[in-house]
Amino acid sequence: MSRKAFASSADLAEKEQTLEVLADGVYALTAEGDPNVGAVEGEDFLVCFEAMATPVAAGEWLAKLREHTDKPVRYLVLSHYHAVRVLGASAFDAQAIVAHENTRALVAERGMQDWESEFARMPRLAKQADSVPGLTWPDVTFSERMTIDLGGDRGELQLRYCGRGHTEGDLIGWLPKHRILFAGDLVEAQAALYTGDAFHRDWVSGTLDRIKELRAEALVGGRGAVSRGRDAVDAAIEQTRHFLRVLIDEVGAVHQRGGTLKEAFERAHAALYDEYGHWPIFEHTLPFDVSRLWDELGGVERPVIWTAERDREVWDQLQD
Repeated sequence: MSRKAFASSADLAEKEQTLEVLADGVYALTAEGDPNVGAVEGEDFLVCFEAMATPVAAGEWLAKLREHTDKPVRYLVLSHYHAVRVLGASAFDAQAIVAHENTRALVAERGMQDWESEFARMPRLAKQADSVPGLTWPDVTFSERMTIDLGGDRGELQLRYCGRGHTEGDLIGWLPKHRILFAGDLVEAQAALYTGDAFHRDWVSGTLDRIKELRAEALVGGRGAVSRGRDAVDAAIEQTRHFLRVLIDEVGAVHQRGGTLKEAFERAHAALYDEYGHWPIFEHTLPFDVSRLWDELGGVERPVIWTAERDREVWDQLQD
């Protein structure tokens, strides 16, 4: 059997990007399982959602957006702290960068290590990595909710914290007028979950329950296609929940009987592969998912910081 390339290091093919207009002044850019981004027009400003991995990559997204609107970016909203979501921030020239208060703390605690880790795992996303000027620091934070008045008859954008999940600082963007939800990596639509910094048991229950209670009519997840219609939105949420439940059940069974991390990975892989193995980044993420869940089941409350060196150690132990 040939050795698997590390994480997404061999994924070098460009993905086709699709810009969708979800409602008047509401945009989403998807790209075949690459990280999604979005934007919402206010009366005389823009709110952008996610920043991509580098200013060069972000500039390409902004060029597409500028075909529809030339309004200045007042707010850049970051759903969480991961490098491929935030390090392109300088391209937006935003008046304010907004994130949950826990996200700012995570940047301070582990932002540099995450930068090195993610760029090594996903080099294709790190387009012209030397264009990144440094860590991205939110300058507006909140704990539970922040509301942005979009002006005129455009309604409002609500930024909400629904609980710990993909990280301990994930936020969502909710447009009540259009019933459109930007969910970040708390929900994926036919793309594998990365749970290496997750709180699995919170995520699978209360956090996803709060998201589902919004009864969104369209959902932009962290990766994958836009989900349109209540049935498709609910399906994306429940696919996310099912992936987490299977992972928890399979890894938990091995942990409870005193097995090994390698056994837990093999059991989880076997249980998830038929349904999810064809999804983007499944093979990449699963070793890190199982490692974090194993720690969590062992009483490690907060995720151990991932470094480029630790990434390789876990990969070599589990995925080869």
